[in-house]
Amino acid sequence: MPVARRELRTIDARVRAGTDGSEASPDAELARQDRANQDLIRLHESIAGLLAARQQWREAYAHLRSALDLLQRDREAPEVPEQFRREVDQLRREHAEACEQSIRDSLTDSYNRRYLDQRLVSLLTEQNIGSDGLSVALVDLDWFKQVNDDYGHLTGDRVLKRVAKLLRVDLPDDAFCARYGGEEFVLVLPGLDDAAALRIAEAARARVAEFPWHTIVANLRVTVSIGLAESSPPPPPPDDTHSPAMTPAERQLLRADDLLYAAKRAGRNAVAYCEGGTVRLAGDADNRRLDPSQLAM
Repeated sequence: MPVARRELRTIDARVRAGTDGSEASPDAELARQDRANQDLIRLHESIAGLLAARQQWREAYAHLRSALDLLQRDREAPEVPEQFRREVDQLRREHAEACEQSIRDSLTDSYNRRYLDQRLVSLLTEQNIGSDGLSVALVDLDWFKQVNDDYGHLTGDRVLKRVAKLLRVDLPDDAFCARYGGEEFVLVLPGLDDAAALRIAEAARARVAEFPWHTIVANLRVTVSIGLAESSPPPPPPDDTHSPAMTPAERQLLRADDLLYAAKRAGRNAVAYCEGGTVRLAGDADNRRLDPSQLAM
């Protein structure tokens, strides 16, 4: 992808260089057109490779066909450079769409695991430089296997799509939702203090619980459990032989997973978080009894 971006910039520069109002010799103009032609061929091939990697064979073939047509095109085509400009604009749009599709989960339209891993590392690096908070909420559908068993996988897919939409409602501009795998999602909440992140996580849980699931299938009920790891996880204990080898992103996701497990053990349909080293449940679930072994983190 970086190669394709560089080629786009190169083509743009060369097209613009040929439209600045200056006179060019016929040989120089022909050489410029030939360079622009070769740039377009490389860009078509780059996008074709990206599409082929995602098994979008028809679209990949179309770009390879365009590259072949450019190779066979008459060097004295009169429509240059206006035709190049139009084609660059079209390729820029297709390239942007291909980049966006490569970081999206095809079922739920949430961001995928690849984007989550890259962006979380980037945000944690920025956090080390600045003072903004970064909270991570790990979301898991309760009893989702039973939904698939009782109503079928097509219904299960509809449930996943709807849950993803509900989780994305009212997220702050810099926050995002990613599918972590299976029936698990992650809400990444940068730039928020712990209280604000907790409000968002609890609102997401309530939104899923209150949705009229019977409109999808009669008697269907769906809830989620959430583990919310706050913005500043403590350092690993001295006797921990595994955590030191983990990245900050992995460590925060692991803490969110531990808190998610606490929410499950407390009866599900709850948000578990850590306050002053003690595991708590948000909202109405706060009066539930937690497993004593999970009260401290």
